Amino acid sequence: MDEQMQPAESSRSGVEAQSVAAETAKGSSPAVGIVGLGLIGGSFARAYATAGWRVRAWDTDADTLAIARIDVLDGLLRTAEDLAQCDLVVLAAYPDACLQWLRSHAEILGRLAHEGKAPIVIDAAGVKERVCVEAFDLAAEHGFSFCGAHPMAGTEFSGFAHARADLFRGAPMVLTPPPTNDIDRLDLLDRIHELLEPCGFGSYSVTTPQAHDRVIAFTSQLAHVVSNAYVKSPTAREHHGFSAGSYRDLTRVAHLNPHMWSELMMDDADALGFEIETLIDNLAAVRQALASGDRNGLERLLAEGDRIKRALDDAPRRA
Repeated sequence: MDEQMQPAESSRSGVEAQSVAAETAKGSSPAVGIVGLGLIGGSFARAYATAGWRVRAWDTDADTLAIARIDVLDGLLRTAEDLAQCDLVVLAAYPDACLQWLRSHAEILGRLAHEGKAPIVIDAAGVKERVCVEAFDLAAEHGFSFCGAHPMAGTEFSGFAHARADLFRGAPMVLTPPPTNDIDRLDLLDRIHELLEPCGFGSYSVTTPQAHDRVIAFTSQLAHVVSNAYVKSPTAREHHGFSAGSYRDLTRVAHLNPHMWSELMMDDADALGFEIETLIDNLAAVRQALASGDRNGLERLLAEGDRIKRALDDAPRRA
């Protein structure tokens, strides 16, 4: 980074005190800093720019930064002064990159927090325990505010070229706040809700990093594993003229970013491994029914899945 600062005195300021002081220091025009301008980071940048916020960003790819500066960015996010201008910083990179950024900026954020100028920092990585355990410790040690976050939105495409200002409109957002007392947690969550308003999220859920990763292994990671494995059948080469909605739905997320998804899956290996074993058991039951000519057994297995899916679909309407 362009500017290094001395470690701040260990002094943890409350979110409310930080935000009041920051309003005076930053002025009336809100600003957001984005680290990583891929699909998610780029969509955050476009959403805030559309809402009239000042947007600063950093990305390792100079070409991406140059393109983003044409109509989205007001400046770069490199120095302590850049950070001091921001109300919110979104780490929209891979888990390891999020942690590397936090380690290299923890002292600067602590110094800014001591001066009442620190932004609230959130990450948007697809796993939470890997990031949050260390991030919570860094934030507590240096006195700045951090909260884990996972926007439940995306496409099968990646990169800034596919970023959209409306990507998060109506989508759920999952937040994983640090362990603290109820008052501080509510203050932090209220402030984050306000700061994320330009993105248009449709709902918010609050959970622990561990619970997030257990569920996301099923709802997201397993779906990508299954889709990716499904298209490896040699019969896939003959699907043209024989496929419609079922094939399209099941193969949509086979198109993925292998580098990113391998990191996310390895960071959540235990939970994903459990889901894969469960799926293998269920597939084995179907294979056994087919091999033994047990049509009644096969019908029972299919009916069970149909019944579970209907119950899951009805649950939100009954809630």
